[in-house]
Amino acid sequence: MPETSQATPVIELDGLEVRLGGRPILKGLSAAVSGRAIGLLGPNGAGKTTLLHTLLGFFPPSAGRARIFGHDVVAEGRQARRLVGYMPERDAFIAGISGVHYVRLMAELSGLPPSEALERTHEAFFYVGMGEARYRNLDTYSFGMKQLAKFAQAVVHGPRLLLLDEPTNGLDPPARARMLRLIRQVRDSGTAHVILSSHLLRDVEEVCDEVLVLKDGAIATYCNLEAERRANTKFILVETRGADRAAFAEEVGRLGAECALAGERRIKVVLPEALEIRDLYRIAAAQKIQIRRLDYRRDSLQDIFLRAMEG
Repeated sequence: MPETSQATPVIELDGLEVRLGGRPILKGLSAAVSGRAIGLLGPNGAGKTTLLHTLLGFFPPSAGRARIFGHDVVAEGRQARRLVGYMPERDAFIAGISGVHYVRLMAELSGLPPSEALERTHEAFFYVGMGEARYRNLDTYSFGMKQLAKFAQAVVHGPRLLLLDEPTNGLDPPARARMLRLIRQVRDSGTAHVILSSHLLRDVEEVCDEVLVLKDGAIATYCNLEAERRANTKFILVETRGADRAAFAEEVGRLGAECALAGERRIKVVLPEALEIRDLYRIAAAQKIQIRRLDYRRDSLQDIFLRAMEG
């Protein structure tokens, strides 16, 4: 179970279970996360959207509890939802109205008085870069513009938590970059936390500092990406040519690396964070060993995700 040093985590799940149509969808989720940007990953059908909908009060828990900033989503649902902005994956527009009308309506439904809702709506449209298009009918918006309008209505009331469900899905590269830039601005401003549900690992890796991976309705793994990036192990396969590979491996080992001979010419090396590739070349030169080939990589979010999927 992910732990946090904060007194009140952003999201707390305590044995959360959800059944729909008699079928278990979420199965005993327990976690406490407080990252500035939290990635929610998992294959289709893993329960990502169901978890978001449960946090929003759309689905009642069959067992367990969920809290947002300490507010129980059932017993204190209204207080919890006031703190949340939600960008759904699917369009939920009202036909025949302008962008400004739509976002103002969402702001009023979030509890803002009409005059403040209108002022905040104009600010939200300029914030997402669509000030010139705010009076146009939503039906005339391109797909990318509709995504930005959904983002505007999610932030218009100044929430403390943004729930974003596949915000970049279907966007072309420039529009995707624009959306990710907006999410990072919210994250870095410190005004709101973000939960980003996505199947695009690259987006999550670019934006998030914590990741929660779901598989078959259960938590497969939790990862603090910032800690992982700082402490990530370096795995290297070194192909050498020279008389005494064992002496080379022993010398590298004295610097804190783990070494194992692999075949006639290869050495597997696990480097500590303080040891760099140039140190290997320095030792090789002193030992009169040639490094002919070097395969170097760090664990990526894809590696972490695939390990979680493999159990």
